[in-house]
Amino acid sequence: MTDQTIFALATPSGRSGIAVVRVSGPAAGAALQAMTGRPLPSARKAVRRPVCDPESGETLDAALILWFPAPASFTGEDVAELHLHGGRAVIAAVMQLLARLPGLRLAEPGEFTRRAFLAGKMDLTAVEGLADLIDAETEAQRRQALRQMGGALATLYEGWRSRLLRVLAHAEAVIDFPDEDLPEETSTQLQADVAALRAEIAAHLGDSRRGERLREGVRIAIIGPANAGKSSLLNWLAGRDAAIVSAVAGTTRDVIEVHLDLGGYPVLLADTAGLRETPDALEEEGIRRARRWAQEADYRILLLDGSVARDAQSLALIAQENPSIVVLNKADLMMSGPTSATSEADCFTISVSSGQGLQEFLMRLEQEVARLAAPGEAPALTRIRHRMALQAAQESLDRFSAAASPDLAAEDLRLAVREIGRITGRVDVEDLLDVIFRDFCLGK
Repeated sequence: MTDQTIFALATPSGRSGIAVVRVSGPAAGAALQAMTGRPLPSARKAVRRPVCDPESGETLDAALILWFPAPASFTGEDVAELHLHGGRAVIAAVMQLLARLPGLRLAEPGEFTRRAFLAGKMDLTAVEGLADLIDAETEAQRRQALRQMGGALATLYEGWRSRLLRVLAHAEAVIDFPDEDLPEETSTQLQADVAALRAEIAAHLGDSRRGERLREGVRIAIIGPANAGKSSLLNWLAGRDAAIVSAVAGTTRDVIEVHLDLGGYPVLLADTAGLRETPDALEEEGIRRARRWAQEADYRILLLDGSVARDAQSLALIAQENPSIVVLNKADLMMSGPTSATSEADCFTISVSSGQGLQEFLMRLEQEVARLAAPGEAPALTRIRHRMALQAAQESLDRFSAAASPDLAAEDLRLAVREIGRITGRVDVEDLLDVIFRDFCLGK
């Protein structure tokens, strides 16, 4: 552990009812005594005490004080918490006082959690779960983050790692004791154990990115010809005027992205430029970006003008753009229902102007988002670094099965163990720590 003591505001800055200041490190107890002029309170028991400047004797605030002696604290170090009144002047005065006390410095973003990891209080998947919980904007994200922070992923990965270590021990026994009467079925059993592990990892990787979609948001693109009502539909789904609506074709030149909560799941919804032939270079660039965004999207809504007969261009869009659903807008202007054969694709009829069919369409969209992002019973893979490490482990297990010698087979097992250990932070992760902790807020 470090000999430095850190402090930070653990609640958002600005005016609030309560503000929490956290201090962690070997000088936390001395700082708390200096600020209160009293002995340390009982562990984990809130007491009300004045916070004073030890030099001038001026009272800065009356606060609730909590004391967490090491190692039974979040960071594993001595930790003090001051629950202050949340006025800006109070917070500023207390923070300035802490900065003047000997041995204390302002914490860096994520430094409290980093110390918790280094003290063995959390593994890296739990750290990432905590970061996701802080950033969670929907119920589904909150549930997934809590599950990960509670150790669901760590339990899964450490279970695989333990099983691989047992297999590695047997493989090394074959190498180290070739003259011993080891059971003949040992090699066969090793192959079977590795095959079973590889199948479990493959199933985990083949989850259609559910956990990553839930963490980052399901990407939905609204595509279609100019003046079909794409911007109007985006504004209705967003509940605000996020995009400019105009009767002038080609108004939308760039991709407009809006974050939504649909049925408890996060969504990144994009309004795109109208798909058409155009001599305008700027509009053409917008169309190129629209197609690229749509290709990378998890779900594509092809919006067509239902008030006009389908022409060859509209039918071509259905065939070429690979939509997840076709929606006919402007149902209130239709003469006698849908005006074209829509058997080529799933189809909905709506009117953004009159509201016809919108609630039914929203229900369908929420069902599709849940289908794409709803977690299963097993803990979900949530980050690309997890996926890359597991893919590397899988490749090592593939090489093990085809290894030309026992030594090479054992080395492949060691590599697989190492890659899985990197996910939870059991081995060789120093180069990852700055990346993982840099996006944490101050005080965490």
